[in-house]
Amino acid sequence: MRKERLIRTMKGESVDRPAVSFYEINGTENTSGEDPFNIYSDPSWLPLIELARDESDRIVMMDGGVRNLIKRQMEGDVAEQTWIDENGSRITNTTIKISNSEELTQVFRRDRDVNTTWCVEHFLKNADDLRKLLKLPRDECGVVPKTEEVLIMEDELGDSGIVMLNTPDPLCEIAPLFDMGEYTIIALTEQDLMLEALDIAAEALYPQIERICDALPGRLWRIYGPEYASPPYLPPNLFKEYVTRYVKPMVDIIHKTGGFARLHSHGNLRDILDYIALTGCDGLDPIEPPEQGDVELKHVRREYGRQMVLFGNIEITDIENLETAQFADKVKRALDEGTSGEGRGFVLLPSACPYGRHLSSLALANYEKMIELIAK
Repeated sequence: MRKERLIRTMKGESVDRPAVSFYEINGTENTSGEDPFNIYSDPSWLPLIELARDESDRIVMMDGGVRNLIKRQMEGDVAEQTWIDENGSRITNTTIKISNSEELTQVFRRDRDVNTTWCVEHFLKNADDLRKLLKLPRDECGVVPKTEEVLIMEDELGDSGIVMLNTPDPLCEIAPLFDMGEYTIIALTEQDLMLEALDIAAEALYPQIERICDALPGRLWRIYGPEYASPPYLPPNLFKEYVTRYVKPMVDIIHKTGGFARLHSHGNLRDILDYIALTGCDGLDPIEPPEQGDVELKHVRREYGRQMVLFGNIEITDIENLETAQFADKVKRALDEGTSGEGRGFVLLPSACPYGRHLSSLALANYEKMIELIAK
């Protein structure tokens, strides 16, 4: 029934109740303690993982096999080193040799008790570095769809949920290679260079998505990266140039084999919603409420809900910090606004999930409240 509910929602068909997903938490998390950096090994997570497995409408994000720009270059002259530093953090240093005398270096840090990774040195430091990267030889990018892995997961999920295939857009191939401040300056002042880079990224990305869609037709996809061009980082006209222009062909490819495309963009949406709609996408997440975002869910539902299934409108900071009675009011409002009037569908969804090793009893109680209220 949960799988059917999600499929009917994406198709715009009637359902018995709105679906509810916990986003990254879906009941498939590894709780073993073999990896000291695995926060889900802490016993505090187990009740939430079981709740997601048994009660939520499970949407499991998976990599369909897309190989991004850097991964393709890393098949050449590359060196990668990983070590634990004096603070117990895991450091990964990756170096790509681009000529006899020049290299690009990236450094990541991962802490034991925090489920995220920080980039402490970016591959690209300036526009010249991007020019160098774009001049490197490009392979044919013969992607191998992860068909077997997806089918195994779908079999494991059974009637409890669906797999959602994950892919960056061309902008997400380029922007994270820079420090955020440097990226925004280049995106504003070197627009021809950015468009050249996006063209190159798109040229390799589109056939990969097409091949994965042929192998795994009819699936839900999540396209991430558009937020790099959202206000206040860039003006709306550049969102149209850097996102709409390149994401629409991705959506068209996904639609050709009966799939659905969900666009992911945190933060401000009001001034770019028309450009999001022009991509033809079937869904939008996480539609964060003010103050994290700048638009009410009821507005998005009224103006764009006939085209898009709306995923949201629960802020992760509220799950972690609001007393459950106050949090319940937020959930009730999201359910009311997300299902008001005519629309394709609504899925109650947090904007992210807690990332600390210990899950608080308050956060667990608020997740439980989401299930309780959705059932009513």
